[in-house]
Amino acid sequence: MKKTTISFGLVSIPVEIRPIIKNNDVSFNQLHKKCLTRIKYIKYCPHCKKEVKQTDIIRGYQYKKDDYVTLSNEEFNNLKSEDEKVIEIIGFVDIKEIEPIFLEKSYFVSTSTKSKAFSLFKKALETTKKVAIAKTIIGTKFYYVALRLTGDGLIMNTLYFLEEIVIPEEVGEAKFSKKELDLAISLINSLKMKFKPEELVDEEQAKIKDALTAKLEGKRIKKPKVKQEKNIKDLMTALELSLKNV
Repeated sequence: MKKTTISFGLVSIPVEIRPIIKNNDVSFNQLHKKCLTRIKYIKYCPHCKKEVKQTDIIRGYQYKKDDYVTLSNEEFNNLKSEDEKVIEIIGFVDIKEIEPIFLEKSYFVSTSTKSKAFSLFKKALETTKKVAIAKTIIGTKFYYVALRLTGDGLIMNTLYFLEEIVIPEEVGEAKFSKKELDLAISLINSLKMKFKPEELVDEEQAKIKDALTAKLEGKRIKKPKVKQEKNIKDLMTALELSLKNV
């Protein structure tokens, strides 16, 4: 949890932000195969031929081969503006203007006590159907963020910068027949479903957890049978067979 402030014009709204997403993957340690001892990672200077403490490490930017411009921790921290520690709103947009590809991490924004300013801000977002765009610092990194309503709550999404997003160029559209399009639409309609996130299970992590349980019980881990996929090259035939198998 991080305590911060939303700066909305001259209005300051004390808030708390909490990460919504957690890593649910099984965590493994790296062990020495021979004795099962945990591996340690040592910071080592090959020039001085010795282990280096964290306090003796500084940032270095390589501007040409083997030449660096350095920044001490104090110099690096001096670059940060105190104003950027708040969530400073710079404007408002329609949510449809933000393509999902720009959304990165999600945080829940709340207050520890009842706040008229916070309640008013949420109601104003709901009434205008707008999303706030702001800038802030999280950890040591500068972000632009989007503040949006979800139900009665307020969510903050960090945004990727445009230069961070790399989309390959399209190779052009291929021609298809009306019948092929009709079959594709029929296949989509036959696979309609309700989005129920509670039913979407991480199958790979489930396999790992089952395998670990089996090993603790002294059982062997068997390789699962691979489902044989039919290699159908003709698009029309593939669509027709797909519909029959639904």
